[in-house]
Amino acid sequence: MADLVLTVTCPTRRGIVAAISAFLSDHGCNITDSAQFDDMQAGRFFMRVSFSDQEGVGLDRLRQEFAALAGEFGMEAAIYDAERPMRVLLMVSSFGHCLNDILYRWRIGALPVEIVGVVSNHLTYQKLVVNHDIPFHHIRVTSDNKPEAEAQLLEIVRETGTELVVLARYMQVLSDRLCSELSGRIINIHHSFLPSFKGANPYKQAYERGVKLIGATAHYVTADLDEGPIIEQDTVRVTHAQSAADYVSLGRDVESQVLARAIHAHIHHRVFMNGGRTVVFPASPGSYASVRMG
Repeated sequence: MADLVLTVTCPTRRGIVAAISAFLSDHGCNITDSAQFDDMQAGRFFMRVSFSDQEGVGLDRLRQEFAALAGEFGMEAAIYDAERPMRVLLMVSSFGHCLNDILYRWRIGALPVEIVGVVSNHLTYQKLVVNHDIPFHHIRVTSDNKPEAEAQLLEIVRETGTELVVLARYMQVLSDRLCSELSGRIINIHHSFLPSFKGANPYKQAYERGVKLIGATAHYVTADLDEGPIIEQDTVRVTHAQSAADYVSLGRDVESQVLARAIHAHIHHRVFMNGGRTVVFPASPGSYASVRMG
């Protein structure tokens, strides 16, 4: 039996759930998990269904025959093989905590992805990456060669069949063209609980303001710097007795966890775009421990 995932976005109307359930039942499929959200204000309906193909109908036939139902309801719909790992390209600069965390979770199976490579504008983590038998690509970025560097990056994306790019503390601003071409396929971790304390040194700003909570935000990358739809956030409590260095240390931990949870949600097709926001369905109980570990 193949384990599959159906995702649906469409205008709100009556009968959507019944129609989807009937289609899957008529095609010999058994629903194992289902989540839905009706945004009445936006007039949009979102649904994610995990199901097993118990009679061997096959992914291609299910996709073809679901198209008629999708057309009837005006759906943006997709059916995925839940057992096929998504192809992910990681990008990093000089801070390696998120990269190390992702590699560890990938190695123990907590992040079931296929890492097709790591791109960096520095050589700092070349040995680490190569020791994991993962291709390492050094793309030096300057103000003079940025278009050429991004063209090289896009070539790697195409050659590797990359489905998701993860900016694991990659400290370069991407061009509008690149953001547009990879829209919905780039996740960034921002070392701040957006939208406060933006900029190069948010922990110092937070320290100087005497905040009691610091945090991190994972979001999709758009042309508007640090303004993309938010996928995941978390915070950690701090006190007046802690230093700016303590803030940085605590911040690294929360950044790593938030980014891992965002990746986990995306690769399992639990994130839906809803204008400038996202709808994120919770992880199933069986995968909860792997998302929260750390």
